[in-house]
Amino acid sequence: MKVTKAEFIISAVRPDQYPEDALPEIALAGRSNVGKSSLINRMISRKNLARTSSTPGKTQHLNYYRINDDLYFVDVPGYGYAKVSKSLRAVWGKMIESYLTERETLRLVLQVIDLRHPPSKDDILMYDWLKANELPVCIVATKADKIPKSRWQKHIKVIKEDLMLRAGDEFVMFSAEEGIGKDELWEVISRSIGALEADNGI
Repeated sequence: MKVTKAEFIISAVRPDQYPEDALPEIALAGRSNVGKSSLINRMISRKNLARTSSTPGKTQHLNYYRINDDLYFVDVPGYGYAKVSKSLRAVWGKMIESYLTERETLRLVLQVIDLRHPPSKDDILMYDWLKANELPVCIVATKADKIPKSRWQKHIKVIKEDLMLRAGDEFVMFSAEEGIGKDELWEVISRSIGALEADNGI
Protein backbone atom coordinates (compact mmCIF):
# COMPACT_ATOMS: atom_id res chain seq x y z
CA MET A 1 0.00 0.00 0.00
CA LYS A 2 1.23 3.45 -0.89
CA VAL A 3 0.56 5.81 2.00
CA THR A 4 -0.20 9.33 0.81
CA LYS A 5 -1.92 10.59 3.95
CA ALA A 6 -1.45 9.74 7.61
CA GLU A 7 -2.59 11.69 10.63
CA PHE A 8 -2.97 11.29 14.36
CA ILE A 9 -6.64 11.54 15.29
CA ILE A 10 -7.18 11.02 19.03
CA SER A 11 -5.94 9.43 22.24
CA ALA A 12 -9.08 7.71 23.44
CA VAL A 13 -9.92 6.12 26.78
CA ARG A 14 -13.67 5.52 26.34
CA PRO A 15 -15.86 4.13 23.54
CA ASP A 16 -17.62 7.46 23.12
CA GLN A 17 -14.26 8.94 22.07
CA TYR A 18 -13.59 6.37 19.35
CA PRO A 19 -13.95 7.55 15.73
CA GLU A 20 -17.41 7.05 14.28
CA ASP A 21 -16.56 6.82 10.57
CA ALA A 22 -16.57 2.98 10.65
CA LEU A 23 -13.20 2.58 8.93
CA PRO A 24 -11.45 -0.77 9.50
CA GLU A 25 -9.12 -0.77 12.51
CA ILE A 26 -5.82 -2.60 12.95
CA ALA A 27 -4.76 -2.82 16.61
CA LEU A 28 -1.16 -3.09 17.74
CA ALA A 29 -0.55 -4.93 21.00
CA GLY A 30 2.77 -5.72 22.65
CA ARG A 31 5.01 -5.26 25.65
CA SER A 32 6.07 -1.76 26.58
CA ASN A 33 9.01 -0.57 24.53
CA VAL A 34 8.74 -3.39 21.98
CA GLY A 35 8.67 -0.91 19.10
CA LYS A 36 5.01 -0.41 18.19
CA SER A 37 5.42 3.30 17.45
CA SER A 38 8.51 2.67 15.33
CA LEU A 39 6.58 0.00 13.43
CA ILE A 40 3.75 2.44 12.69
CA ASN A 41 6.18 5.11 11.53
CA ARG A 42 7.94 2.70 9.17
CA MET A 43 4.64 1.39 7.78
CA ILE A 44 3.50 4.91 6.89
CA SER A 45 6.97 6.17 5.90
CA ARG A 46 7.01 8.90 8.52
CA LYS A 47 9.71 9.56 11.07
CA ASN A 48 7.73 10.64 14.08
CA LEU A 49 3.97 10.68 13.55
CA ALA A 50 3.70 7.97 16.20
CA ARG A 51 5.65 9.26 19.18
CA THR A 52 8.37 6.93 20.39
CA SER A 53 9.53 7.06 24.00
CA SER A 54 12.40 5.68 26.02
CA THR A 55 10.06 5.48 28.99
CA PRO A 56 8.20 2.14 29.07
CA GLY A 57 4.53 2.36 29.95
CA LYS A 58 4.14 5.89 28.61
CA THR A 59 1.27 5.07 26.24
CA GLN A 60 -1.84 5.11 28.42
CA HIS A 61 -4.54 5.54 25.79
CA LEU A 62 -5.75 4.04 22.54
CA ASN A 63 -3.89 6.16 20.01
CA TYR A 64 -5.70 6.37 16.67
CA TYR A 65 -3.84 7.03 13.40
CA ARG A 66 -5.89 7.38 10.21
CA ILE A 67 -4.17 6.10 7.08
CA ASN A 68 -5.21 7.28 3.59
CA ASP A 69 -8.76 7.77 4.95
CA ASP A 70 -8.99 3.98 4.46
CA LEU A 71 -8.16 2.48 7.86
CA TYR A 72 -6.84 3.15 11.36
CA PHE A 73 -3.82 1.89 13.20
CA VAL A 74 -4.73 1.75 16.89
CA ASP A 75 -1.78 1.64 19.29
CA VAL A 76 -2.91 0.15 22.59
CA PRO A 77 -1.05 0.54 25.91
CA GLY A 78 1.91 -1.78 26.33
CA TYR A 79 1.58 -4.67 28.73
CA GLY A 80 3.98 -6.23 31.20
CA TYR A 81 5.65 -3.11 32.61
CA ALA A 82 6.22 -3.74 36.31
CA LYS A 83 6.70 -0.13 37.44
CA VAL A 84 3.17 0.82 36.46
CA SER A 85 0.88 0.59 39.48
CA LYS A 86 -1.47 -2.37 39.80
CA SER A 87 -4.47 -0.07 39.85
CA LEU A 88 -3.40 1.60 36.60
CA ARG A 89 -2.68 -1.76 34.97
CA ALA A 90 -6.19 -2.85 35.96
CA VAL A 91 -7.71 0.22 34.31
CA TRP A 92 -5.65 -0.35 31.16
CA GLY A 93 -6.65 -4.00 31.15
CA LYS A 94 -10.37 -3.24 31.24
CA MET A 95 -10.02 -0.59 28.53
CA ILE A 96 -8.02 -2.88 26.25
CA GLU A 97 -10.26 -5.90 26.86
CA SER A 98 -13.46 -4.01 26.12
CA TYR A 99 -11.95 -2.46 22.99
CA LEU A 100 -10.63 -5.74 21.59
CA THR A 101 -13.78 -7.75 22.30
CA GLU A 102 -16.46 -5.15 21.53
CA ARG A 103 -15.12 -2.94 18.73
CA GLU A 104 -17.04 -3.95 15.61
CA THR A 105 -14.64 -2.24 13.21
CA LEU A 106 -11.57 -4.11 14.51
CA ARG A 107 -10.23 -6.30 11.71
CA LEU A 108 -6.87 -7.58 12.93
CA VAL A 109 -4.58 -7.54 15.97
CA LEU A 110 -0.87 -7.19 15.30
CA GLN A 111 0.84 -8.72 18.32
CA VAL A 112 4.33 -7.21 18.33
CA ILE A 113 7.12 -9.35 19.81
CA ASP A 114 10.88 -8.77 19.97
CA LEU A 115 12.52 -11.29 17.64
CA ARG A 116 15.71 -11.28 19.73
CA HIS A 117 14.10 -12.88 22.78
CA PRO A 118 11.73 -15.78 23.50
CA PRO A 119 8.15 -14.64 24.12
CA SER A 120 7.60 -13.45 27.67
CA LYS A 121 4.89 -14.88 29.92
CA ASP A 122 2.85 -11.77 29.13
CA ASP A 123 3.31 -12.34 25.38
CA ILE A 124 2.06 -15.91 25.73
CA LEU A 125 -0.87 -14.88 27.92
CA MET A 126 -1.83 -12.17 25.45
CA TYR A 127 -1.73 -14.52 22.48
CA ASP A 128 -3.75 -17.17 24.33
CA TRP A 129 -6.31 -14.54 25.34
CA LEU A 130 -6.63 -13.27 21.76
CA LYS A 131 -7.20 -16.81 20.49
CA ALA A 132 -9.66 -17.62 23.28
CA ASN A 133 -11.66 -14.60 22.15
CA GLU A 134 -11.42 -15.71 18.50
CA LEU A 135 -9.65 -12.56 17.36
CA PRO A 136 -7.64 -12.59 14.12
CA VAL A 137 -3.94 -12.27 14.95
CA CYS A 138 -0.72 -11.60 13.07
CA ILE A 139 2.52 -11.98 15.02
CA VAL A 140 5.02 -9.28 14.06
CA ALA A 141 8.56 -10.05 15.23
CA THR A 142 10.44 -6.77 15.36
CA LYS A 143 14.11 -5.77 15.52
CA ALA A 144 15.13 -8.31 12.87
CA ASP A 145 18.08 -6.07 11.95
CA LYS A 146 19.59 -6.73 15.39
CA ILE A 147 20.13 -10.42 14.62
CA PRO A 148 22.39 -11.96 11.94
CA LYS A 149 20.38 -13.42 9.07
CA SER A 150 21.92 -16.82 9.75
CA ARG A 151 20.06 -16.91 13.09
CA TRP A 152 16.67 -15.64 11.94
CA GLN A 153 15.08 -19.06 11.48
CA LYS A 154 16.23 -20.22 14.92
CA HIS A 155 14.57 -17.22 16.59
CA ILE A 156 11.42 -17.57 14.50
CA LYS A 157 11.12 -21.22 15.51
CA VAL A 158 11.43 -20.35 19.21
CA ILE A 159 8.67 -17.75 19.00
CA LYS A 160 6.30 -19.99 17.08
CA GLU A 161 6.88 -22.95 19.39
CA ASP A 162 6.63 -20.95 22.63
CA LEU A 163 3.38 -19.31 21.52
CA MET A 164 2.12 -22.57 20.02
CA LEU A 165 1.15 -20.49 17.00
CA ARG A 166 -2.18 -21.66 15.65
CA ALA A 167 -2.67 -22.69 12.06
CA GLY A 168 -3.86 -19.79 9.95
CA ASP A 169 -2.26 -17.06 12.03
CA GLU A 170 0.21 -14.95 10.08
CA PHE A 171 3.82 -14.37 11.12
CA VAL A 172 5.87 -11.46 9.77
CA MET A 173 9.48 -10.71 10.59
CA PHE A 174 10.00 -6.94 10.72
CA SER A 175 12.61 -4.23 11.08
CA ALA A 176 11.61 -0.61 11.56
CA GLU A 177 15.21 0.40 10.90
CA GLU A 178 15.61 -1.36 7.55
CA GLY A 179 12.02 -1.84 6.39
CA ILE A 180 12.23 -5.64 6.43
CA GLY A 181 8.72 -7.09 6.29
CA LYS A 182 6.94 -3.81 5.48
CA ASP A 183 5.44 -4.94 2.17
CA GLU A 184 4.54 -8.36 3.57
CA LEU A 185 2.77 -6.79 6.54
CA TRP A 186 0.79 -4.45 4.28
CA GLU A 187 -0.32 -7.53 2.31
CA VAL A 188 -1.53 -9.20 5.50
CA ILE A 189 -3.42 -6.06 6.53
CA SER A 190 -4.97 -5.65 3.07
CA ARG A 191 -6.14 -9.28 3.07
CA SER A 192 -7.69 -8.93 6.52
CA ILE A 193 -9.64 -5.86 5.44
CA GLY A 194 -10.57 -7.28 2.05
CA ALA A 195 -11.79 -10.58 3.48
CA LEU A 196 -14.19 -8.86 5.84
CA GLU A 197 -15.44 -6.47 3.19
CA ALA A 198 -16.10 -9.46 0.93
CA ASP A 199 -18.00 -11.22 3.72
CA ASN A 200 -20.14 -8.11 4.12
CA GLY A 201 -20.84 -7.89 0.42
CA ILE A 202 -18.85 -4.69 -0.07
